[in-house]
Amino acid sequence: MKENDLLKRTFNFGISCLKYLRKLEINPENNLIRFQLGKSCTSIGANYEESQAGSSKADFINKVKIALREARESNYWLRILKELNGKNDETLDLLIKESQELKNILAAIIIKSNNN
Repeated sequence: MKENDLLKRTFNFGISCLKYLRKLEINPENNLIRFQLGKSCTSIGANYEESQAGSSKADFINKVKIALREARESNYWLRILKELNGKNDETLDLLIKESQELKNILAAIIIKSNNN
């Protein structure tokens, strides 16, 4: 995967999550998740974008680590939504899958960067 592809993918993930959040029923639980997931899902792409202009290898790795933490958090909130809403939701299932894939990709970048 090219770096540019991951930039697009993290951007699209953030947008897809935000669009999904717009459709959630308004209640205290969803409002909390809307706020937390809205921040974490967009932070993945923002931090990965920032990593591309890292001032050093260590700076690059640090920004990717932050993106990974945000991907883990996003995955967590998406799984909470799945449990709370308790229904089959193909869009939510795709978001959960994408968040898992982003976690795996970002972790692999960190491992590869540390080995070089």
